[in-house]
Amino acid sequence: MRALVSVFDKAGLVDFARTLVGVGFELVSTGGSAKTLLDAGLEVTPVEQVTGYPEILNGRVKTLHPAIHGGLLARMDVSEHVATLADHDIVPIDLLVSNLYPFEQAVQDPSLDIQQKVEQIDIGGPAMVRAAAKNYASVVVVTDPGDYERIGNLLASDGVDLQVRRRLAAKAFEHVSTYDSLVAEFLREEDSAFPDELAVGLRKSGDLRYGENPQQAAAAYSLLAVGQPLSGLLNSTQLHGKELSFNNLMDADAAWQASSISSEPTVSIVKHTVPCGLATRNTIEAAFTHALEGDIVSAFGGIVSLNRPVDETIARMLAGVFFEVIIAPEFTQDALQVLTKKKNLRLLQLAAPARGPETGQRRDYRPITGGMLVQSADDVVDNPGAWRVVTDT
Repeated sequence: MRALVSVFDKAGLVDFARTLVGVGFELVSTGGSAKTLLDAGLEVTPVEQVTGYPEILNGRVKTLHPAIHGGLLARMDVSEHVATLADHDIVPIDLLVSNLYPFEQAVQDPSLDIQQKVEQIDIGGPAMVRAAAKNYASVVVVTDPGDYERIGNLLASDGVDLQVRRRLAAKAFEHVSTYDSLVAEFLREEDSAFPDELAVGLRKSGDLRYGENPQQAAAAYSLLAVGQPLSGLLNSTQLHGKELSFNNLMDADAAWQASSISSEPTVSIVKHTVPCGLATRNTIEAAFTHALEGDIVSAFGGIVSLNRPVDETIARMLAGVFFEVIIAPEFTQDALQVLTKKKNLRLLQLAAPARGPETGQRRDYRPITGGMLVQSADDVVDNPGAWRVVTDT
């Protein structure tokens, strides 16, 4: 049996490779993956020994060869395929271990010019993953290091059945499609903000207990973007309290965005995604007082967001009202001593989002039945001095 190993994320790789060798696999590998395995004392066949060609074009071509793709794509239940492999001295590949460099990180370095960033686009990796995933009945494809232990145990016992192989293949195509969505975003011209076909890259942040209602399953996904990572609730640091629910995240996002409308001290209080209090004043204490006066009844059990650090003074004011979540860019130790006395109160530390032209290409997505509405983000900083009262007084 032959396993081909070519990964960016090398977490757990050596242990998994040892398991593969232990159940009878020959290891074939490329570049850094091969070095990692060799340094661990494992016997590895270099991929160029399999292809009979060195890597060429500054590494652009390493594995794009019939000896690799024939081994990945041959159906071992089709006698003609088996005969073709024999005719060309191609050894079938029974297992592929591969994952791709996060493209959104690959192009973050501002010192790289456009051509250097283009060189970060992986061709051979996605091609191998797609080939193995298509041929899942004959090839086990593993793209997630989190699957190593489970697949290793299956290989050491009864083998990997067709249902598991199919699920791994689906995960492999998801991995590649997310990668491709980011490459497309990188190559897309700025005036093509709404292309004819639009793929959106998402990465799972975690499962939620349930969705908007108890009968709905739910999970949270981070929106991936080329360049600097997008800030948002899923990037916050939870300092205290039980885990956030689907509805908590919806309300917290609305509150956080509302409190970010001004560079002046601002507080928003949200209930069921609708602000029931919003105020900008000279001090954060005054802003909270006026925001609470907006609807003191609806504020009960709501979510409050402040765009200034929370110290002991404002913490004591906040502690006088029952809130589910408090969001702020910072909490002093004295403030935490006050607020953490409430066992279930969630405290989220999160700075205000970047606003203005530098985020002008960011999009908002709103699902509707059978589709999605897409618009540019409303991140233009308003000028209150330009407001006009158009009704008669």
